[in-house]
Amino acid sequence: MCCASHKTFTFVSIGIRNSYLLIVYKTVSQRLIAAAKRMSTKENVQKWLTRSINDPIIKILSKNSNLTKTQLETLLIDFLAANLAEKSLTNEEKALLRLSKAGTSRGAFNHTLKQARKNVIQSIYTILLLGYLGIFDDTRLDPYLEVASKLRDYVSAYQNVLSNEALATEHLRIVSMLREELESSLEKLSNSKSLSKL
Repeated sequence: MCCASHKTFTFVSIGIRNSYLLIVYKTVSQRLIAAAKRMSTKENVQKWLTRSINDPIIKILSKNSNLTKTQLETLLIDFLAANLAEKSLTNEEKALLRLSKAGTSRGAFNHTLKQARKNVIQSIYTILLLGYLGIFDDTRLDPYLEVASKLRDYVSAYQNVLSNEALATEHLRIVSMLREELESSLEKLSNSKSLSKL
């Protein structure tokens, strides 16, 4: 689900029994890329960033991730800029898109982007290591697999609602219920004791 190039961004999955643990998955929609292309002004990009960062599910996931809020914002800007077809932005131009009022230097942007990418890579390697060691076969991780499945279902349902404006109010209600259930599950699983309960 992307633009003319039909790029699909799907990241690492580890086989668990007969299913997959999808660590990070995100499919870039045609609407997202089209919206990004329409975002020619700093103000529009910053509005998109603010909406994204303030999404309740993104807040829960980022709070429990290895990324700081600034690193997440920087990665989003880098991603958005990479998918704008008209022209590529320099890191200096990307730095100007940050939400901070004082502005960010190119050097600070580059440093934060480097840290964010390193944290993402380390997280992926941690998952690969745990998979290699067979830790994913432990039943204590089943709730995480279930929440990953719920997250995938929510993203799919949300994308369906976005792609079909004629969907009934009932579909919107279902998506809202999925979001609330997902938020609750994510909050419960963010406690480190959740791995020791079984």
